[in-house]
Amino acid sequence: MEWTGYELLWLFFAYAFAGWMIGTAGAAVRQKKFVDVGFLYGPWCPAYGFGGLAFAVFLTELHDNLFFLFVGGTILSFVVTYTTGFVLERIFHRKWWDFSRKRFQFSGYVSLPWSVVWGLLGVLCIRFVNPFLRDVLKLLPHGVGKIILLVIGIIFILDFVGTLVGILKVKSSVRKASLLYGVAENLQKTSDEMGGRLTAFVIRRMERAYPRLASEELLRARREQEQEADEARSRAGVFAVGCCFYKLVCLFLLGAFLGDITETIFCYVTAGKLMSRSSVVYGPFSIVWGLGCALLTAVLYRYKDRSDSFIFCFGTVLGGAYEYICSVFTELIFGTVFWDYSKIPFNLGGRINLLYCFFWGIAAVVWMKVLYPRFSGWIEKIPKKFGTWMTWILLVFMIFDICLSGLALNRYTVRQTGEGIETAADGWLDTHFPDERMERIYPNAILVE
Repeated sequence: MEWTGYELLWLFFAYAFAGWMIGTAGAAVRQKKFVDVGFLYGPWCPAYGFGGLAFAVFLTELHDNLFFLFVGGTILSFVVTYTTGFVLERIFHRKWWDFSRKRFQFSGYVSLPWSVVWGLLGVLCIRFVNPFLRDVLKLLPHGVGKIILLVIGIIFILDFVGTLVGILKVKSSVRKASLLYGVAENLQKTSDEMGGRLTAFVIRRMERAYPRLASEELLRARREQEQEADEARSRAGVFAVGCCFYKLVCLFLLGAFLGDITETIFCYVTAGKLMSRSSVVYGPFSIVWGLGCALLTAVLYRYKDRSDSFIFCFGTVLGGAYEYICSVFTELIFGTVFWDYSKIPFNLGGRINLLYCFFWGIAAVVWMKVLYPRFSGWIEKIPKKFGTWMTWILLVFMIFDICLSGLALNRYTVRQTGEGIETAADGWLDTHFPDERMERIYPNAILVE
């Protein structure tokens, strides 16, 4: 079952409204009164809408495999919930939901039992709800449906902008009020930093003397002390402290470069020939590896002190899901598959296989326990002003490189259908990125319908 953009927009608003209805009804039952649980003013929760879209786009081809359909729904719900909670907290500096006091939770953003429930709901959506919604859409005249979508979309955008402006105004008012206490806070910070260093020293001493005392509470206390130390170092002018934006961008660039080199060496050792493993037309960069390093660091940063087995299991599951999503994404956007594991045992649709999922788990352990601490230390030694400018320059270059690569790859795909030049941009792409060059950059690319 393939979905058009028109149908996906309807799915987004349908699931956003359904999510709001379910959340509001559940809150009303618990609190015995009407409670609007939505982030926006209107009757919709965008997170549920994006979740419904993710189910439709990435799980539809698993329609006939109930087990992997359930597993995929569980993982996707985990990713959507975690990402939404993480982004909202970074933007508004508050948690919109918190599972920290519940068992089997992850960073307070995700409750694993609820992820399992959403996995079951994913099965229901793919097997029953989505086909039903498609049949209902067929009853609505296409022209009328477009007009309704346009009206709903305008209201949704106005609602989002209005909500965002309202929240930012509240934050501005609070920030102005907090300036009145600036002098007292500066006096208190000196005392807090001295006490923080003493507490951190005691915690490290207890961990060395009594390893079994390194419980969850002790690790949580250590993370709090590390966060305070990161804030102090940031005020002292250290570049890219902790798991910040600049640190993640640097790790993305570094991971993209090292991933390309690693794959090139691996292909040479196993296949006996050198071939390009780059994702872009300029430079030896593998975007899949770069994003993987940045995402893995962002998700597991709080758990970097956990056991190797914990990180291995998490990396195996997350890496497999990430590789599967990347495979589906590139096929949908570019009509091209860059890897095919159909001939390897225990594969899923040729997109992932069990052996390489274990490789992701091993890579996660090596990255978090060995490479990340060293790379993080090297990055923080860069002068702050130079590092800031360098990061933005490289980021702009990488965005340009990715966009140009996408256009060149799309034009390469179109040329295989026999279509000629229609615009000046088509001619420029044909001249600078002919088939020979594209096949040299992407030697394993397989065109699909």
